Amino acid sequence: MERRETCERGTSPGQPGTTKPFQGGGGGVADAMMSNPEPSLPLLPGTSCADPTKTDFHRSQTLSYTHGYAMARRPTVGIGGDRLQVNQLSQADLDELANKAPLLTYGEPKPAAPPEFIPAHVAFDKKVLKFDAYFQEDVSMSTDEHYRIRQVHIYYYLEDDSMSVMEPLVENSGIPQGKLIKRQRLPKNDRGDHYHWKDLNRGINITVYGRTFHVVDCDGFTQEFLESQGIELNPPGKMALDPYTELRKRPLHQYVTPSDFDQLKQFLTFDKQVLRFYAIWDDTDSMFGECRKYIIHYYLMDDTVEIREIHERNDGHDPFPVLMNRQRMPKILVDAMTPPQEEPQAGPAEGVPEEGICSQRRGQLHVCYCPSRPSRGQDVERKTVIFRSRPCVGLS
Repeated sequence: MERRETCERGTSPGQPGTTKPFQGGGGGVADAMMSNPEPSLPLLPGTSCADPTKTDFHRSQTLSYTHGYAMARRPTVGIGGDRLQVNQLSQADLDELANKAPLLTYGEPKPAAPPEFIPAHVAFDKKVLKFDAYFQEDVSMSTDEHYRIRQVHIYYYLEDDSMSVMEPLVENSGIPQGKLIKRQRLPKNDRGDHYHWKDLNRGINITVYGRTFHVVDCDGFTQEFLESQGIELNPPGKMALDPYTELRKRPLHQYVTPSDFDQLKQFLTFDKQVLRFYAIWDDTDSMFGECRKYIIHYYLMDDTVEIREIHERNDGHDPFPVLMNRQRMPKILVDAMTPPQEEPQAGPAEGVPEEGICSQRRGQLHVCYCPSRPSRGQDVERKTVIFRSRPCVGLS
């Protein structure tokens, strides 16, 4: 006999419907549905039905206020008044989960991402190792030197392991200098190996293309880099000096020569230095004579004298500026047509003041003026012309 259950719902408008189980004959089924609210049919479209015993379908409140502050709380009742199932594990279950390998839960671990790759030309860009070295070069075509010491700088470029050898330029050395070996990877041996920064150190010899370089020292960056890579550096050495260059640096022997023969020194010392004297020519004793003004220039560079005339407006004289051209003026005149009576001896002649400058030409003695003459207020005789020097100015 098939049991049926009827549902009576309220039909009052505005009120939710109420479900009442039928009391007659089906009380056992209703009690079973109340004790086990899960449907007996699978939850498939068209086969599920609503539980007629549920009357409350609101969602539980999860927010509350405590002392004026909003507090969240976990709901315990779901929609329809059903109590939510809370997974409460016992201590035994927790220990069992802790002992299980994470591999069973999370699967194979993913490998870590490889570190970012930085190429060498980026990591070591503009980083260069510098070593100070020298090499010895034989000199066979010179009697002053048998060998020559040439100082160089060895550069090692970390970005591509290339090297170059540079020689500092020395002015007037007479030998080609500058870039001795252009930048390239230098061969280390006949097996095709090349020099590496691990092969460089102080106090070692490097043979490149048949030329041996002796490394003496390195700069601060090179020392810090090699020590950071675990390389123990040798103590720095002393740079060898070229013996011929050191010989040229010695002062030459000084030869003391008379000032009469050291004309080059006089020219270099007194170049563009001129003494100027203001003088007058007093010719009032002769007929129609007068007193005329002149300027005497004495050039210290070659002991020459020049006499220039001072003209005034409407003085009645020709405006010729120079009375005597620049020349060496003798203090004692000797007639060139009259042969000398005797050969003059070396040193000051009789009647010749020691302040004069002597020069022997064609067996005749010429005594010329030197910077110590004339002085202020002294008469200067030139043939029959007598100049009275006045106070001088400038270098005089």
